[in-house]
Amino acid sequence: MLTILGFAMIATFLVLIMLKKMSPIAALVLIPALFCVFVGKGAKLGDYVIDGVTGLAPTAAMLMFAIVYFGVMIDVGLFDPVVRGILRFCKADPLRIVVGTAVLAAIVSLDGDGSTTFMITVSAMYPLYKRLKMSLVVMTGIAAMANGVMNTLPWGGPTARAATALKLDASDIFVPMIPALAMGLLFVLALAYVLGRRERKRLGVLTLDEVLVEETETVLVGAGAGKDVAKAGGAGKDVTRAGGSGPGVDLPDEPGDKSFQGLDPDRPTLRPGLYWFNALLTVALLTAMIMEWLPIPVLFLLGAALALTVNFPHMPDQKARIAAHAENVLNVSGMVFAAAVFTGVLQGTGMVDHMAKWLVDNVPDGMGPHMALVTGVLSIPLTYFMSNDGFYFGVLPVLAEAGQAHGVSAVEIARASIVGQPLHMSSPLVPAVYVLVGMAKVEFGDHTRFVVKWAALTSLVVLGAGVLFGII
Repeated sequence: MLTILGFAMIATFLVLIMLKKMSPIAALVLIPALFCVFVGKGAKLGDYVIDGVTGLAPTAAMLMFAIVYFGVMIDVGLFDPVVRGILRFCKADPLRIVVGTAVLAAIVSLDGDGSTTFMITVSAMYPLYKRLKMSLVVMTGIAAMANGVMNTLPWGGPTARAATALKLDASDIFVPMIPALAMGLLFVLALAYVLGRRERKRLGVLTLDEVLVEETETVLVGAGAGKDVAKAGGAGKDVTRAGGSGPGVDLPDEPGDKSFQGLDPDRPTLRPGLYWFNALLTVALLTAMIMEWLPIPVLFLLGAALALTVNFPHMPDQKARIAAHAENVLNVSGMVFAAAVFTGVLQGTGMVDHMAKWLVDNVPDGMGPHMALVTGVLSIPLTYFMSNDGFYFGVLPVLAEAGQAHGVSAVEIARASIVGQPLHMSSPLVPAVYVLVGMAKVEFGDHTRFVVKWAALTSLVVLGAGVLFGII
């Protein structure tokens, strides 16, 4: 009976969130609470939830302060020189432009928010693609895949969900996976090079005299927290501007020039005098995370507090920055705490144990010791056809229990579960992908037809590298 109720609870949760009948947070709380009553253990619901919240508090803290930290870094202009440098590097060479798209998307993905990444990347690159008549689906596909690989950062979502669902330390999942993820990112860059060569062969390297600016383009300039298309966080706003410098010449170095700028160069949150402080602080923070000098939640708590204090010493300015990123913080941290109800009920009632036993009994003996590899393969289609919430909170715990019965550690299962993210970021269930195709003026169907095969191959490269390096 517990097996049937467990699968029924997961199925109900998945159907409701995929049909958008309930928000993930509401479904994570109400569905397990209802099934806890069905199981006959409603009186223990409070204990399950408290135990879950206690265990998940460090993950929630890490996500909250990581979002604030990287949001502030975008606000103050840490990534602006990178954007300008990539645009100057691209010039009017289609090959450079496609490679630059991948590099820019990967760098901006450090903030862990797909919407912010796509807003900045498309804002910077769209005028170049449009004026040179390059394929816009190449831009959306490369940006989505680069962001998908980087989305596995501990504060990006999937790794935190895996850590939350299996009660693991996010650093134990992510840090060993860095070599495999690096191979995935290198594959995206290599693919960008190949597609760029194809575009160069089709178009050539154009000059100013060959391309005329025929119309004024409207693009979204994003800064601050990533939100939907109509509402870019922080200093984000809609602006209309002309194309600027011709595509056959170097882009100007003057900071006041707004041609092809991905971020508003005049936003009031900029702190050019503190650029090197912010850069060194970010490098030190990432180094400390990789070296595991302190727990990740403590690192980002200290980093966010220091970044806010130094860049915005006046209290009203600090409050404004926190408010600008509050929506992202609330959504993510709320999801983590709501997950405490789901995972608490699933484990406390014994449903996950019964489901795992059923799954183990139905997995061929020859496949049991390879459950990590099975999980990696399954993560590619499952994270595309369902949300991350559904996969990590509904499916992953069952796979982990089945793997442990065959001697496969939960952390290996967790590592394997994040390899499907390059494809997941183009899933129709991911709101950020609509920001991407909407700003790029690309039909979602065209984007899907182009990206699915390449994104799935990228995921397989990450999985293969993980197996080859002995990580999975």
